[in-house]
Amino acid sequence: MSAVRPLPQTGSIFLDARGGDRALRVSWHEDSGLVVLSLWRENVCAGSFRLAIDEVPGLIEMLRAGLVRSYEDARDRLGVVESESA
Repeated sequence: MSAVRPLPQTGSIFLDARGGDRALRVSWHEDSGLVVLSLWRENVCAGSFRLAIDEVPGLIEMLRAGLVRSYEDARDRLGVVESESA
């Protein structure tokens, strides 16, 4: 486990829905051809995953498909009907 380091210029932090100072940090490392996903608890890195940049589109597609399915399920539960524009 390592101490907090500043994010590279291109990166972001996402807070865990459970709270407790948990977070996911995403950082681009163009020079290495990697995106690093790291899990943080308070100010300590609990683990990391290095994803090759050429694999990022697959991850994005999986997240996009899950989001679409989620919206469709919510729409179906609420009985919302899509309107067609003329």
